[in-house]
Amino acid sequence: MRGRPTFVIGCVLVAVVFVVALGSLIWLPYDPADTSGGRLVPPGGAHLLGTDKLGRDLLTQLMVGARIALTVGVGSVLLGGALGVAGGLLAGFATRWLDDLLSAALDILIAFPTLLLAMLVVAAREASLGSAVLAIGLAMSGIVARLTRVLVKRVLAQDYITAARTSGASWPRVVAEHVLPNIWPTLLVNLALQLGLAVLAEAALSYLGLGPPPPNASWGRLLQEAQATVLTAPTGAIAPGVLLVVLVVGVNLVADGFRDLADPTRRRSR
Repeated sequence: MRGRPTFVIGCVLVAVVFVVALGSLIWLPYDPADTSGGRLVPPGGAHLLGTDKLGRDLLTQLMVGARIALTVGVGSVLLGGALGVAGGLLAGFATRWLDDLLSAALDILIAFPTLLLAMLVVAAREASLGSAVLAIGLAMSGIVARLTRVLVKRVLAQDYITAARTSGASWPRVVAEHVLPNIWPTLLVNLALQLGLAVLAEAALSYLGLGPPPPNASWGRLLQEAQATVLTAPTGAIAPGVLLVVLVVGVNLVADGFRDLADPTRRRSR
């Protein structure tokens, strides 16, 4: 990591949010549903960051929001990555007509608005943490599948794949020993970038009322609730916004560091 201060900074930023989210499972200053703190109490005293318009402790809400953001982000990446890699491998090994059919399906999925997909999922399953993960993961899977397909096609065109098949290696063995080891660095970088986008998508869905319902304290919902009092109690809007920026910037810096490690050309250029 020497010579890559941005990568270290990114790891620190993500680690801070992760520690806050993990700490919320062990300890919280107040119960997330406790409204006895008084409306819009300024920071200080018993409430370090003040309270919101319902009288809930803002620090508690932010800690729970960190947990929600990471849960939805990581869950969406795992779901979208699993579906996308499986679909991309299938398209990469498919015959011409099946590859064209899968490519058309991926184009439709990528072009389908994430918000509209989330509305359909919520209509079918109601607003919940699982619905947010499902909607964002499905929207993400098309992007991952398209990238996986391109990478698989590129690897299959190499001479060592022909040599492996000529030596009697089965297709599952070729995938495990040659295809996946050569495409995982690029996929890892893409999935890291998708994590930041998933966090922003969850905040947007919660802002519109399509995310996890109360008492889940999403950063997006905190921003929506604070917009009416942003001039009189700005902490309620500034704090979740800053945390969103910290997490997304940290994830992007980590992804950029992964790209440097996976690309020898970029390492030499630096």
